[in-house]
Amino acid sequence: MQTRFSKGFTLIELMVTVAVMAILATIALPSFQSTIRNNRVATANNEVVGMVNLARSEAIRSGQGGVVCGSSTGASCDGAWAQGIAAFSDPDGDGAPTDGTVLRFTDFKSSLTVTGPAAVIAFDARGRRRDANDQLLRIRSVKCNTNAQQQRTLRVNASGQLRSTKEICS
Repeated sequence: MQTRFSKGFTLIELMVTVAVMAILATIALPSFQSTIRNNRVATANNEVVGMVNLARSEAIRSGQGGVVCGSSTGASCDGAWAQGIAAFSDPDGDGAPTDGTVLRFTDFKSSLTVTGPAAVIAFDARGRRRDANDQLLRIRSVKCNTNAQQQRTLRVNASGQLRSTKEICS
C-alpha cells in the first residue's frame, strides 16, 4: 500500500478559513475606522499649528506682519474655515492679507469639520496677535464618536502662542 500526500486544500478547510477571516474583519473594522478618524484630526491639527507658526515667523522675519484665515480657494480670505486655511504675509502690517503673498494653503477633507474665529488671525511685526482676545479653532471628525477624543481645540493667545488640546466630541 502506498501513501499519498495531499498537495492542496479541501473545500471545508477553505470555507473555515474564509469564515474566520470574515469574523476578524467584522471585529477589526470599527476600531480601524476610529483610528483613521483620529489620524485625520491629528494631521489637520498639525497642519493648522504649522500654518499659524509659519505666519507668525514670517511676521517676525519680515518685520511687517502675517495673517492666517479661512479660505476656500487659497487666493483670498473668505472665512470658509471648513474648506481650507491659508497663511499670508502682510507687507503693510494692517492685519489684512489683501496685498500679501500666499505663504501656504491647505484644503481640508470633507470628513472634517473645522470652525474658526469670525476674523482673521493676524500677527504684528513682533509676532504678537493684533486681537487682544484669545482666538479658537476647532477641528473634529464629521462622524465624531462621543466617547473618543476626536476633537482638537487650538487656542491662540494675545502673545501669539498656540495651545492645542484633545477633547471628547461635543
